[in-house]
Amino acid sequence: CVQTTRHLTKRGIAFTEVDVDDDPGTRLALDYLGLSSLPVVVVATALGEQTWNGYRPDRIDALAVAA
Repeated sequence: CVQTTRHLTKRGIAFTEVDVDDDPGTRLALDYLGLSSLPVVVVATALGEQTWNGYRPDRIDALAVAA
C-alpha cells in the first residue's frame, strides 16, 4: 500500500484512501469482486472504471500519461 500511495503522489494523481478494516461494506464489496489482496485501486476514466489489486506501477504510469 505504501508503494502505491507513494507512486500515485509522485505521478501527481489524486487519490482517496479507504481503510477496509474500518469500513465493512467496502470489505464485503472487495470480497464479492474476488479482490483478496491489498491495495485495491479503483479508477474512473473516460473509458470506464479500472480496478486492480497490488502494486502496479505500470498502470499508475499509464494513468499519469492519460491525464
